Amino acid sequence: MVAKVYIVYYSMYGHVEKLAQEIKKGAESVEGVEAKVFQVAETLPEEVLGKMHAPPKTDAPIITPNELTEADGLLFGFPTRFGMMPAQFKAFLDSTGGLWRTQALAGKPAGFFYSTSAQGSGQETTALTAITQLVHHGMLFVPIGYSFGAGMFEMEQVKGGSPYGAGTYAGDGSRQPSELELAQAFHQGKYLAGIAKKLKGSA
Repeated sequence: MVAKVYIVYYSMYGHVEKLAQEIKKGAESVEGVEAKVFQVAETLPEEVLGKMHAPPKTDAPIITPNELTEADGLLFGFPTRFGMMPAQFKAFLDSTGGLWRTQALAGKPAGFFYSTSAQGSGQETTALTAITQLVHHGMLFVPIGYSFGAGMFEMEQVKGGSPYGAGTYAGDGSRQPSELELAQAFHQGKYLAGIAKKLKGSA
């Protein structure tokens, strides 16, 4: 019995997308788990994206709300906008009203990963403010806590992420996820996949 983990993200400059790919590797490292990466639809016109110097989107498929029901575990990733998820991801979640009405996602384990520009830009508030979306759907929030071990206490280098989930700092946009940040993303994928597998097996 295969457990399915869906990694759903929005990424404007590619930082969150890189975390998503590493999370997928982590999830697939768990035997009996199948992981897929999706992105949510862009809401900004191409003209605006061009002025923001946003690179072209990847070929990851655009997810539809009903596809969420196929997953046994979900990880949602997005950059921060003023300490919260961006409008693009909120628009997607706003379109899941039909699933909310039937509580089709209730009981599914889910978590978050994110990107911010700087250390004080919402690494934890982004996850905290997103938890309300899980609550109304009846999903189970799965933080990584301090299960990443020594990497959680790294003080010699800049490192995004927190007990709430994996994260990275984009700075002015030129900084890319570090090896340590990618390792935490891998860990989160593996951690959530293990829980999703256990829950599916006990159902």
